[in-house]
Amino acid sequence: MPTPETRVVLTIEEAAHRLGIGRTTMYALIKTGQIRTVTIGRLRRVPAFCLDEYVRNLLAEPTDLDRAA
Repeated sequence: MPTPETRVVLTIEEAAHRLGIGRTTMYALIKTGQIRTVTIGRLRRVPAFCLDEYVRNLLAEPTDLDRAA
């Protein structure tokens, strides 16, 4: 049986757990479009690759340390 680490799509709670954030924060990221989701029937799921995409986007943003240099 697939585990959350090997599934292609995750529940909101599983995706939040994988990022190490809370459900409320996860829902906020989804609402603002920072993390994309798909609808399967009546279920909302987060494709695992969208979490990688989100983290890559965070790395691409300049940080306060970048501005200070």
